Parts: sequence; C-alpha cells; structure tokens
Amino acid sequence: MFRRSFNRFCAGEEKRVGTRTVFVGNHPVSETEAYIAQRFCDNRIVSSKYTLWNFLPKNLFEQFRRIANFYFLIIFLVQVTVDTPTSPVTSGLPLFFVITVTAIKQGYEDWLRHRADNEVNKSTVYIIENAKRVRKESEKIKVGDVVEVQADETFPCDLILLSSCTSDGTCYVTTASLDGESNCKTHYAVRDTIALCTAESIDTLRAAIECEQPQPDLYKFVGRINIYSNSLEAVARSLGPENLLLKGATLKNTKKIYGVAVYTGMETKMALNYQGKSQKRSAVEKSINAFLIVYLFILLAKAAVCTTLKYVWQSTPYNDEPWYNQKTQKERETLKVLKMFTDFLSFMVLFNFIIPVSMYVTVEMQKFLGSFFISWDKDFYDEEINEGALVNTSDLNEELGQVDYIFTDKTGTLTENSMEFIECCIDGHKYKGVAPETDGLSQTDGPLTYFDKADKNREELFLRALCLCHTVEVKTSDAVDGPPESAELTYMSSSPDEIALVKGAKKYGFTFVGIRNGHMRVENQRKEIEVLQDQAAETIEALHAAGLKVWVLTGDKMETAKSTCYACRLFQTSTELLELTTKTIEESERKEDRLHELLIEYRKKLLHDFPKSTRSLKKAWTEHQEYGLIIDGSTLSLILNSSQDSSSNNYKSIFLQICMKCTAVLCCRMAPLQKAQIVRMVKNLKGSPITLSIGDGANDVSMILESHVGIGIKGKEGRQAARNSDYAVPKFKHLKKLLLAHGHLYYVRIAHLVQYFFYKNLCFILPQFLYQFFCGFSQQPLYDAAYLTMYNICFTSLPILAYSLLEQHINIDTLASDPRLYMKISDNAMLQLGPFLYWTFLAAFEGTVFFFGTYFLFQTSSLEENAKVYGNWTFGTIVFTVLVFTVTLKLALDTRFWTWINHFVIWGSLAFYVFFSFFWGGIIWPFLKQQRMYFVFAQMLSSVSTWLAIVLLIFISLFPEILLIVLKNVRRRSARRNLSCKRASDSLSARPSVRPLLLRTFSDESNIL
Repeated sequence: MFRRSFNRFCAGEEKRVGTRTVFVGNHPVSETEAYIAQRFCDNRIVSSKYTLWNFLPKNLFEQFRRIANFYFLIIFLVQVTVDTPTSPVTSGLPLFFVITVTAIKQGYEDWLRHRADNEVNKSTVYIIENAKRVRKESEKIKVGDVVEVQADETFPCDLILLSSCTSDGTCYVTTASLDGESNCKTHYAVRDTIALCTAESIDTLRAAIECEQPQPDLYKFVGRINIYSNSLEAVARSLGPENLLLKGATLKNTKKIYGVAVYTGMETKMALNYQGKSQKRSAVEKSINAFLIVYLFILLAKAAVCTTLKYVWQSTPYNDEPWYNQKTQKERETLKVLKMFTDFLSFMVLFNFIIPVSMYVTVEMQKFLGSFFISWDKDFYDEEINEGALVNTSDLNEELGQVDYIFTDKTGTLTENSMEFIECCIDGHKYKGVAPETDGLSQTDGPLTYFDKADKNREELFLRALCLCHTVEVKTSDAVDGPPESAELTYMSSSPDEIALVKGAKKYGFTFVGIRNGHMRVENQRKEIEVLQDQAAETIEALHAAGLKVWVLTGDKMETAKSTCYACRLFQTSTELLELTTKTIEESERKEDRLHELLIEYRKKLLHDFPKSTRSLKKAWTEHQEYGLIIDGSTLSLILNSSQDSSSNNYKSIFLQICMKCTAVLCCRMAPLQKAQIVRMVKNLKGSPITLSIGDGANDVSMILESHVGIGIKGKEGRQAARNSDYAVPKFKHLKKLLLAHGHLYYVRIAHLVQYFFYKNLCFILPQFLYQFFCGFSQQPLYDAAYLTMYNICFTSLPILAYSLLEQHINIDTLASDPRLYMKISDNAMLQLGPFLYWTFLAAFEGTVFFFGTYFLFQTSSLEENAKVYGNWTFGTIVFTVLVFTVTLKLALDTRFWTWINHFVIWGSLAFYVFFSFFWGGIIWPFLKQQRMYFVFAQMLSSVSTWLAIVLLIFISLFPEILLIVLKNVRRRSARRNLSCKRASDSLSARPSVRPLLLRTFSDESNIL
C-alpha cells in the first residue's frame, strides 16, 4: 500500500514537470479511488516589495549599498571606537536622519502597493460548493474551484469556460488590459458542458482537465478535458485558447458564465507577464557614486600623506615629544604600526567632511518637493477625467531629462480607445459629417473629380452596404413595453472598425437591427481609421527634434498599427520602411535562412546610406534618409531564440545594429513579456541608453517596470499602468512638456546641486588639510566643532535647495517650444569629467586662497590696536567666514531666475551665520569643557584690517567666475546681433511656406545653457 502511494506520488510529481491535472470542483472522478489534493499556489497577487518582517533588514541592506551611506557608517564606527578629533555626533546624526527619511519614504510607497494588492485580493467572488453559491475573497480561490462570473466583472484567475447563459455556450470578452485590444472576443465552452447553466447542475459535473504548466504566452494554450459519467467511459475533448478565460479580461454582453480555475495567483498568464519591481537608480545617482569614489581616493590620499609626514616630522626627538606635551607610559608602549593605523583613521575622520552625506538629505528633499511641480502643472490637467499628472516616485525626476529611447503602446496611448466614422468617398465624391437632411448625406468637402453629388441611388447602396456587410451582432436590451424594435440596440463585434461603420450608417437613417431568419451577410473589407490622441503627431515630431528615438510596441495587427504610425508622423512619407514580419520570411521554406538574408540586406543598406561621420546620430537624422523598421512578435521570437549554429547566432547583434540606425521602430503583435524583452535589450546596448516606456493598460506594465522611467496614461483600460508607473499623465501629448521642460530643468538643477555640494565641501576641507602642515600634523581641527556641524546643515543648505527647486536658466515656455535644447543636456552632459574637473579645480583654487590669504594676513605681529595677537581659533574663524560668504555668493552668481525665496535664503543664510557666530561666542556655555570661541567672532570683526582682508579674499576667490560670466555675456550679445542680422536678411528673401518642425529656425535661447 505504501509503495503504491509512493509510486503514485512520484508519478504525479514527474507529470507536473510538463502538465498538470485539475479536478473540476475538486471532486474525485471515481468513487473507488481516494482523492489526493494537489498543491498549487493560492490566488494572491503580490506586487509589493517588503513585508512587515523583512522591511527593516531588506531596506537597510539596500540603503547601505549606497557608497556614501556605507562610508559614513564606517566613519561613525571609527569615531565611536577610536579617539578622534571630532565627535561621533557629527557623522552619526546626519546618517541617521538620511536613513530614517529614506526608509519612511520607501515604506510609504510600498504600503500603497500593499493597498493596491489588497483591493484585488480581497475582492468578492462566488464559488460553487455543494451546489450553492458561496461568497469568498478572491485570494481564497483554489485550482479546481468552479467560479461564477457575471457581466462586466473581471475574471479573478485563468478559467476554462464550462458554460454560459447563452444556449450555444459562448461568451464575449475584452482583453484590453492584457493585449491592448478593446474589441470583443468570442470564447466557447465544450459542447458536453454547455447545458450546465445552474449551480446545481454544474456541481454534478465530474471531470478532469489535463493542461500544460503555466507559461506567459497569452495566445497559446493546450489541454483536454475528460468528462466522466456513471454509465459511460470518459469523454475527452480538446481545449485551446478559445476555451481559456484569462485573469484581467472582462466579461462583456453575457449575463454570467461558469468556469473552472486552472491557473491562480502568480501562475496566471497575466502575472507571468508581470515584470517584478526593481530598484530604479537614475544616471545622476550613478554619477554621484562615481564622484564619491574619486573623492574617497582624494580623502585616502590626504590621510596617507598626513600620516606619513607626521612620522617624518616626529623623527626628530624634539618634535616627537616636546616638553609641553609629554607622552604617557601607555603611549610609549603602544606598537608603532598600531599607532600609525590609529592616526590614519583619525585623519580620515578629520577630513571626512569632503564626502557630503548631507547632500543625500538635500537630494531627497529636492526630489520630493520638486515632484509637486509636476502635480501642480495646470497644463497636465484633463477636463474629461477631471485629473492632472500623478507622481508615484520622485527618485527619477532628473531622468526625465536624459531619455534616449521612448517605447510607447498604440491603443489608448497614441490613439483614443474608440472608433469613429469620420468621412467616406462615394463615386469619387468626399462626404463628411452628419446630414441634417432626410434625403441623403451632406457634402462638406469638394468632390475628388467634379463638383456634383453622387447619385442618390449610389448613396443609398453605399449606406445599405455599410449596414449589411459585416459580422456585427446585436444585443437588445429588455423593453418594458412596446415592440422589440423600440428597445435600445447594442452592437457587438470582434472588430471595432465594423461597429464604427454600422454606427456611422445609423446616423444617416440606415439602422442595422440584427440577423433575421439565419441569413448571413458578406463581410465588408473596408476599415475605418482609429482616432489619434490630441496632438500625438506634434508630440512625436517634437520628440524626434529633441533627438529621441520612438518605438511603438503594440499587440495590434500590423496594418492598423502601421496606419497609426503614419497618422502620428512616426513614419513620414519619405521614410523607407524595412519589414521583418511573418509575411516577409514565409516566402522561403527555411524561415531562419530567409531571416538571416533580410538582416544582412538591411544592414548593408543602412551602412551604405547612413553617414559615416563621427557626429552624433541624433543630429544626423534631420539631414539624411530616414529609415523605419517593422517587426512582429513571431519574428522577434525567432531572433531572440535562434539556434546556435554559426549562421544565426549573431541575429540579435545584427538586429540591434539595424534598430540603432532607424529613426523609428514599430513592433506589432507583441505579448506583454516581449515588450519588456525589447526594452531590456535596448537598455543593455553599449552606452546604456536611458529608456522610457509609456502605456495605458495592464499589458504595458511589464515594459513600464523594465524601463528606466515608466509613464502611465490614465486611460480607458483601467489604472494598472498608472498604478505601476513612476509618473502618470492623462494624455500622450503631456509627454512633450514633461520631458522637454520639466525633465530638462530637473536635470540641470540636480546636476548643479551635486557639483555644488562637492565644490563647497572641497573648499571646506582643503584649508583643514593645508593647516596640518603648520600644526605638526597633530590632527588639530581648524574649525570649531559647531562650525563643522552647522556648515552643511544650516549655513549653506537652504540656498542650494532653493536653487535646485526654482532655477530656470531658460524660460520653461522656451524649453517646451524649442526641442533641440533637450540635446544640449543629453548623455549626462553636466556630470561628465570636464565639468567635474572644472568644479574641482575651482574649489581647489578657492580653498587655497582662503587659507594662504588668511595666513599672509597673520604675518603681521598683531591685528588689533591694543597689540593683542590673534590665536588659532581666530585664524580658523576668518577662513570659515570667507568660505561661507564665497560659496554662497558663488551660488548667487549662478542664479538666473530670482524669486523672493532665493533672496530670502541667500541673504538670510549669511545673516544667520553672522548672528549665530555672535551668539555662539557671546555666551559662556556651561555644558562646554572649553570656552575657546568666547568673544572670538566679535573681537575679530573689531579689526579694520580683518574686514578688508575678508572682502579682498572673497573678491579674489570669485574673480575667475565673474570674469567668465562677463565673457559669456559678451559672446551672447554678439551671437544675438549676428542672429538678428541673419533674420533680417532672410526675411527679405523668404517666401511663405510650411516647413516641418525639424527644419524650423530655433530661437537664440537654444544656444544658452
């Protein structure tokens, strides 16, 4: 008995590798054999990242992956364990603040994801148990349960259709949230279960379903159902995609259906197409990490130099142990190697402020507060849905200004999710609009050949054809009184084009009322165009002009998608299209050989026609032949999953080379997971281009999560895309301002913030390093502890925060109207090596001026009228005063867009520093062991020579910057004069013409950054 059970268990496990067996209603098919319930996953959907138990360790692990956080943790531990010249509070408090704020922010965002999951998992469903409808939560559904779904409800899991309220066992389903297609699809029940339309009858069914294990292909399903009865042997019926109802799809125009759950929870096809959320990091953050590594090496070099020179200095006995500072016995017995290591760590702590941990606090605040500008922008407000833009994560604001590739869905994104009858042509005559007359159509456009209307009989024949040549079915709502014709008609069809045509004919008095007497009509091959979203074409033109590549990834048919691309101006009339579709490769018996031939042919064409210059490809698109690529899902699978022989293992490489040379790419008949694969493939290109995905349905979620930046459209297909995106906007047209204006400004602001932080901290620490050469490398601090702590937190933090929130180096309207400005900051231009070295050398110059300017001032024996001599704390205070004023005024020179807030924080910060210095040095503080700063600041400012020295040193430090600004202004004025002269000469010879956006003359502001 045990062996039999063991063999059966093992056989079942072996069978689960390729297939699974599902017992309908979880009833055994035979009363003689014991029923052993199989284990499948539950029906819970999980999109959250943390749980209550793993939040703390997982979040801390992710945060300490940041170089700065890990570094300051080490510094804090060193300060706690080793006798260092500064208090552990100076590094521990800012680190604790950063970790806490970030954890709260990420915890809140994950709580929102938990809440969204619970909305789905706790939704109400009805299960048939013991011939009764039992109300349960969606997450309680098990594989094998029989589920009742009613009209307009979403299927809670993947179901095999058993029966419906219709006599033929059919139901209508929309899968817009899965594949983007908004038309109704017909699904069928097997004929043996059609009659089981009640809870009592469906509970009598004894059947087992054998089907494949879960896999993500939406259009593939293979299985069979074995139906058992008391008197007859099992009847087997095949199952295919037409019998499978997918989770996320919606039941339409059918009162109710019964289905058995075959895939649940994270094993449903929708969940398998869901790309799990990963931590997205912007290009700016990567640059920050690179800068931190550079500055860390500078820090290590400083500590190593000072440690070495300290022991060179102490090689002289008098310097090693002067009479006023005798060593203790313990110090004399300490190993020299250990003492050197301790000194090295002490110097690390002394210079650790060169790594700006407070920068992370400011960056987090800038991103959080800056994100409100998107939400507050009135241009993003849509009156239809009464909503504006939504920011789901503020970590990627600056990434909006660095996008290279845009991947967009078609249905509901580039197009409205609706079909309309716009115009028609009858016998060469163009007709448009609804006719108020009763005798035919109104003519709103001139005829194509002559100015008569078409014959009335021809008009009626045309409208009659629209009414009769289609596959539309009619659903009649129940009429309380009157004949059936008085009831309201609802049209159903697998093609929204046909519904648009029938409704168009209805407007002109020809109404289709349904099929009578079983008479079939001939299908009309004419198709109507889909409505473009408002300004979609203008938006794509602007994005192309900004140097961005736009790819359309859609589950729709090639013909429809191709027409939309032309309408949206993704493809121009001059664009040469290269096709890699099932149609083009089926001409040969071996598809892979034909595919390889086409890939080689297209690559040769592009390499021959495309410029070989080393200029940026973005600038070359406007001057040379444009190419567009069309590929479908089947061909893409062939490329990605090609065999590994020598002739085909480079398919992917050649395909990518072709894509990079094309200005636009159309990918049609794409499954959701394929969309994500394409995005991932482009992300991994050389140079790691920044990708953005935009869509409105659940079928777009995977690519939205895969790309660097995900944009959700608040469309008609639900809010799955909007909930899983980084940003959500009502319309595709809003992408233009979001990238060209907001993205541009966000990037410029935060790039300046990052460079400024490293600059002001190098200015801060370089005098401290130079001071060690004059104090015997004794680790004596140059600045008071209060100044060390307050420098980044209070004295210099608010001006740069205000700048990073409000600065507009170019007017926002100019940025939105002049797309080429976007190229000025592409490829992370402001955080490259050149700007970084400029800021570093500027800081080194100013830090040297601060220290040696004050040092030369101290060469006089006394600075006061009463012949008193200033001490080391006065020396450090003068350096610190020049430092604070210089770095703050440097930011004032950089500001182009002044507001009252900028004035308040800049001049207010300087005033606060002066007030704090008087206050800090004007009182004897009982909790301080040494009153070393008592009356130092007031006494320092009593000297006229000190005042003159401070003003002179500030001017000398800022002189290179002032000179550079003057030269830029002279050059800018010269360029404006030349441009005005050119415009004046052009206006004399110019004639009225309509030019494409790419060839428009750009404003003079485009040369200003």
